[in-house]
Amino acid sequence: MHTDLQDRLVDQLRTANHVLIFTGAGISTGSGIPDFRGPNGVWKTRQPVYYQDFMSSERFRIEHWDYKLEAAEAFRDARPNAVHEAVVELETAGKLAMVVTQNIDGLHQRAGTTDRCLVELHGTNAAVECQGCLERSDPEPHFVAFRDSGKAPLCASCGGFLKIATISFGQNLRSEDIEAAERSAAEADLVIALGSTLSVYPAASIPLSAAERGIPYTIINRGPTDHDAHAAVTVRIDGDVGKVFPSAVEQALG
Repeated sequence: MHTDLQDRLVDQLRTANHVLIFTGAGISTGSGIPDFRGPNGVWKTRQPVYYQDFMSSERFRIEHWDYKLEAAEAFRDARPNAVHEAVVELETAGKLAMVVTQNIDGLHQRAGTTDRCLVELHGTNAAVECQGCLERSDPEPHFVAFRDSGKAPLCASCGGFLKIATISFGQNLRSEDIEAAERSAAEADLVIALGSTLSVYPAASIPLSAAERGIPYTIINRGPTDHDAHAAVTVRIDGDVGKVFPSAVEQALG
């Protein structure tokens, strides 16, 4: 299945020296992380808390913390899978320019991707950030306090609102993350999108901007993506990214 396309992907990986990997929720479902936008995604049963609502309403701050507490165990127990490990193998081989991920689960880091090769565009569940002084801290003590009191926690340093360090709907992406992703897109000689519908912007503009320079662009995802009909796409594989990508990396580096 996909033999010709798989062979083309292997050839791309063999010849490339600066690979930009763009990852979405589809690579983490195999680690037990729930999808957000799929047929059974989180947003089918729970509405996201918008940033402006979080900042203006205690009710919405409590809702934010309630959802994060509900999901905390799944994120804490999740372990990297073969896709995350294959990405690390590319870095070890000196072929990885950057991983730009939409995921907030921290699994790339747990697998061994170094900070210099990772941009978490949508933030991370692994930290709490004060919306006033921007001080970061470990989420666990705040979860304990929230569970005990039912009140949204406040910063001990400045009294500001504490929020899990993910990018909420309506919240701007970090400019330094966008700039790092754009630099890697400008330098890459191959871009591969893994497990993403490529429907969320500005994140999805990163792989597209690399591809529009004329470098090879491969998409691996089960189901359609918003980039499928784009002329810049070189290889499109509709299948299980957990089987397709690790196998291709193993063949390319073997």
